[in-house]
Amino acid sequence: MIQELDTDGVPTLLAPTGGPMRAGLTFRVGTADETLARHGITHLLEHLVLAPLGTADYHFNGATAPVFTTFHMQGSEQDIATFLTAVCANLSELPTGRLGVEKDILRTEWSSQGGAATDDIALWRYGARDFGLSSYPEWGLDRLTAEDLREWAARWFTRENAVLWIAGDRVPEGLRLALPSGTRQPVPAASSALPSTPAYFVNGSRAVVLDAVVRRRTAASVFADVLERELFRALRQDAGLSYTTNTGYEPRGDGQATLRAIADALAEKQDAVLGGFIDVLAKLRVGRIEQGDLDAALARRVEMLAVTEIDAARLPECAFNLLTGEPNLSIDEHRAALKTVTLAELHEVAQEVCASALLMVPDGTRADWAGFTAAPTSSDSVAAGTTYYSRDGDGQLRVGPEGVSYVGDGAPLTVGYADCAVMLAWPDGARQLIGPDAIVLHIEPTLFDLHPAAMKVIDTGVPADRQVAMPPRDPESIPQPRAVREIREYLARPKRAGWEVLLMVLSGLATLTIGGFTLLLTLAMFIEPSTEGETWMWGVVAVGWLLTVILALPIVLLRRGRRR
Repeated sequence: MIQELDTDGVPTLLAPTGGPMRAGLTFRVGTADETLARHGITHLLEHLVLAPLGTADYHFNGATAPVFTTFHMQGSEQDIATFLTAVCANLSELPTGRLGVEKDILRTEWSSQGGAATDDIALWRYGARDFGLSSYPEWGLDRLTAEDLREWAARWFTRENAVLWIAGDRVPEGLRLALPSGTRQPVPAASSALPSTPAYFVNGSRAVVLDAVVRRRTAASVFADVLERELFRALRQDAGLSYTTNTGYEPRGDGQATLRAIADALAEKQDAVLGGFIDVLAKLRVGRIEQGDLDAALARRVEMLAVTEIDAARLPECAFNLLTGEPNLSIDEHRAALKTVTLAELHEVAQEVCASALLMVPDGTRADWAGFTAAPTSSDSVAAGTTYYSRDGDGQLRVGPEGVSYVGDGAPLTVGYADCAVMLAWPDGARQLIGPDAIVLHIEPTLFDLHPAAMKVIDTGVPADRQVAMPPRDPESIPQPRAVREIREYLARPKRAGWEVLLMVLSGLATLTIGGFTLLLTLAMFIEPSTEGETWMWGVVAVGWLLTVILALPIVLLRRGRRR
């Protein structure tokens, strides 16, 4: 059973465990509370708090998620008291001396991460804001100052915005949570970059991924298990198309939950996997759900609730519920809720899933044939302003007082200054603007006949707090117009050695001399045919042409070698 206590004004959850004591301090703040221009501030603060504890003799860590940040450890009672007391002390007095070092560590962490099939889904659904920020690099790191971090800590890392959870028989003696007073912060409202659903987008990953938003309830979590069984049976057991078929269910903190499913595919089987995946969704949407699948899913969950350590295992989830205002059910209440789940409820969830679905499909495939609308990759409007043409003649830039647009062969890309999520600025003049709908507009001054005043309009139009300075680029990586590229390619060609030039000149002169003489002699022989005693003249002509060919060979061979 989970007890609710109070420790220094911080709500505390306590559950017994038969193993080592574990504890965590969880705050209601995460990446969804940031802006793209300051993305990374919560993660950086987490690292700074833990940095001075790096040589401790116990296992600890921190985690930053979309709506919460937690510091947790496993160890002895004294170790936990020392660790969490130090965490709170560091939150009050941030060790900012390591600010530069921790920024470098976070950059390294991001660059070394392997891409997952689901990395981009958040930005396609939510855009470049709140829950969509988890898809983006932490561009805000460079401009963050020690004062920015202190203000962030004072607002979010407070007693009222925290929950302490402990898997053990008591609160460790000597534990002090010296946190400032504040207010419980609500979960941010989720935005949307999708004009309508169900929708789909194309991704290079060889997998089909479903992302749906449903009401948080027991039936929805059970439906995730039923969907996994259906996908496994249809795509692996029956058709042999996929190896991995997984589903997941994760509460969002606002009364909604994210439900995801993934099925991998070989390159030559992608169409078949997509078709099979959509067939499973269509089957469930019309209510063709097997009672046996529901019974199996319920039995699995009931079995999980019977585990001895279940209350201790539920502590992080219960802390999340407490922070977001969701009820915490007892084990008996969970069992009772499971018993009420029916096929009719699962049918309702299936309809919710299909109505809110965002489908990621592999390259070369599409899902419009199944009623999914392509997620937008362009803008509906074009900014009014001055037109600047591409130096390669393949598009134009419209720079105006309210925003900027690129108009090419396809649909336009437009970002307004007032709602620009971030503008990345390079010292060479390049700019990249990202709108709240995740539309990206990249401007390379070298590729357009831009007046210098145009870039000033853009720089002054985007609010200063959304501008992020980027490091200098290698000059060779800066794009150039086609004419400049061709000149550079010509100049970059290896030059001929002096002896090659001399040999080609001498060969050319000799070829012209002998060839010219032989040509004149040949013409003379045709004009005045030789008599019977002068057939030797034809021999001279033959030798002359042979010498001409031999003398021309160095030029031919050197030119062929040049091409290779």
